[in-house]
Amino acid sequence: MIPEFQPPSTDGLHLRAVMPAALDAVGLATTSHGRPSGADRAALGLPEAPKACVVLVDGLGMRMLTERGGHAPFLRGRLPGARTLTSTFPSTTAAAITALGTGELPGVTGMLGFSVRDPSSGGVLNLIRWDNTSLSPRAWQRHETLFEQLAARRAAGESLREVVSVGPARFVGSGLTEAALRGMRNVSAEALADRVDVAVAQLRRPDVAAVYLYWGDVDHVGHEHGWGSWQWGEAVEALDGELARLARTLPRGTLLVVTADHGMVDVTDRLDVAATPALAQDVELVAGEPRANHVYTAPGAAAAVAARWREELGERAWVGTRAEVVEAGLLGEVAPDRLEVVGDVVALMRGRHAVVDSRTQTPESLALVGMHGSLTAGEMAVPLLAEVV
Repeated sequence: MIPEFQPPSTDGLHLRAVMPAALDAVGLATTSHGRPSGADRAALGLPEAPKACVVLVDGLGMRMLTERGGHAPFLRGRLPGARTLTSTFPSTTAAAITALGTGELPGVTGMLGFSVRDPSSGGVLNLIRWDNTSLSPRAWQRHETLFEQLAARRAAGESLREVVSVGPARFVGSGLTEAALRGMRNVSAEALADRVDVAVAQLRRPDVAAVYLYWGDVDHVGHEHGWGSWQWGEAVEALDGELARLARTLPRGTLLVVTADHGMVDVTDRLDVAATPALAQDVELVAGEPRANHVYTAPGAAAAVAARWREELGERAWVGTRAEVVEAGLLGEVAPDRLEVVGDVVALMRGRHAVVDSRTQTPESLALVGMHGSLTAGEMAVPLLAEVV
């Protein structure tokens, strides 16, 4: 199905290893993906430290950082010692941040894209917003997070320092937070400068071992204007300045880790399922994202739909059935109760192409420039910059 793609090793330089490794560095050992966190820390080369600050920059892929590093002198100066990690497939926020928070892959967590088919209603289940569904994030993503592991040990009497999440107030108790990051103490801050100040203040507390700091504006600007735009450059400049200040003001000896959940492709060609009979025939629902579509078909029609999509998309996409995607190992080991969540057909885009569906997507989402989700290096490769400051 995808002869030019080999599933990356998830035991080495993979995004799922970042949080287990960082927590292990400050003495908070966990287990995930069948591995002790010490193995992940060794694979990523993180040193022991008294404190850790993990910064996740949404949407800052390695290709983007290297090609437009002129906007980011602080980050650019650390590229010689950086490592390139592989993100999850699909290369998208819901899947990747859940992998970060659990150390597990989407086949286990069920976080298989921006959206999937909602088994309770048959409609679209948005795995970021969790609106218009009777399903709860905790019931859907049942695997314990790394932070829940630590909380259980505290409850059993073990003395363990806290892990704190710093982000906007609207994220506290949100669907994605409940699915991916539950178990941390949350401290709210809106502007990036305020988040930096709060992160530093939290790390100066003796009862705090690590802080997770999220920033989403680079991704938002990339979606709207593209990562080749001047607006994207300005967003990265603002980020870079605050990261430099963070490094200057963190408590001495803190391990600073900067990474991302995925990269991005500026799309120039969109094919609308609603306006393309060959793509719409026998298709009940299209979910996922425009670069990695989960296609849910009429009963018994998957093979025929896959053939039509292959013919229509040609070299613009990799197209396979659910069985082919699972066999290829793209999602990691897929739990039996997650199999039906995967599209009957999955279409993964090459180049700068996308497949959209105006029957279910908003006009705003149809007009996005920057997109992600597929297997290209621009989407899958993310940076790991780590140093003791």
